[in-house]
Formats: sequence, structure tokens, C-alpha cells
Amino acid sequence: MTSDSQQAKHPVSAILAGPYGHPFHPILVTVPLGAWVASLIFDIASRFADDPVFLAKGSLWLIAIGVLGALAAAAIGLLDLLAIPTGTAAFRTGLIHMSLNLAVTVAFAVGFLWRRTGGGPHDAVPYSQLLLSAVSLAVLAVSGYLGGKLAYRYGVRVADEATQASGFRR
Repeated sequence: MTSDSQQAKHPVSAILAGPYGHPFHPILVTVPLGAWVASLIFDIASRFADDPVFLAKGSLWLIAIGVLGALAAAAIGLLDLLAIPTGTAAFRTGLIHMSLNLAVTVAFAVGFLWRRTGGGPHDAVPYSQLLLSAVSLAVLAVSGYLGGKLAYRYGVRVADEATQASGFRR
């Protein structure tokens, strides 16, 4: 195991980023993922409901919850990124992952503000706002793939093989 890959496994701050082999970032990302997927479901449902306003309002607040959750996940994710040696494929992948996530977070924040214009929502979610959410989630899926690559291919913030092997001993 090289020192560079070993460095990427240990947190910059275990208190903030989670202890060795058990990072906080993956659990925090479930908040924006769940909130934003649910918001898109509410968006679509609002197009078919007899009284769509409650779904549109629910979607609005799910987007807000997702943005706040994404900011928390980003702060911890940045600590994980700082543990990766610069100039490596893992670091470049991490930068792309972070950039896509920040772009998605900005897109959802803009979508939240857009939906609030005129004191809204007042009706079903317009197709343009629904499309912004759908495209943002598609970009988030690409970023999630890269996050998986960081963990499962490059082993970023994953326990080393010797530590992992302890779980397979009889």
C-alpha cells in the first residue's frame, strides 16, 4: 500500500469527517438525495392531482431540505477531498464529483427561489421547473457514480485491506 493511498483513507479530522473506515459523507448525502428524488415525484404527481398545490408546496420544501442537507454533505466531503493527494486520478475524480454536486445544489437553490416567485406555488409545478429538477437529478446521478468510483475503485475513506480482512476471519 503506497503512502498516497493510505493518506486518502484517513480523515483530515476524525471528529468532523468521521473515524477511520467510517466516513460521515456517505450518510449525509442521503438527505439531499432522498429529498430531491421525493421532490421530483411530488412535481410529477402535481401534474395529475385534482388539488396540486399541496404537492407543489411539499416539493418546494423538500428542495429546501435537500439544499441544506447538500451543504452539510459538501462541508464533510471537502474534508474527505483534502485527504486525497493532489495530482492523482482520485483527486481529479473528487474535484469533478465536488463540482457537479455544487452545480446541482446551486440549480436546486435557484429552483427553490424560482418556485417562490410571486408567493408561489399556486398550481401544479410548471414543466420548466420540473425539467430543471429532472436534469439536476440526472447530473447528480453522474456525480454519484463518481462518488462510488472514489470509494469502491480508489478506496477513498475506506479501511485498508488488512482491516477489512478482519471481518472475514472465522
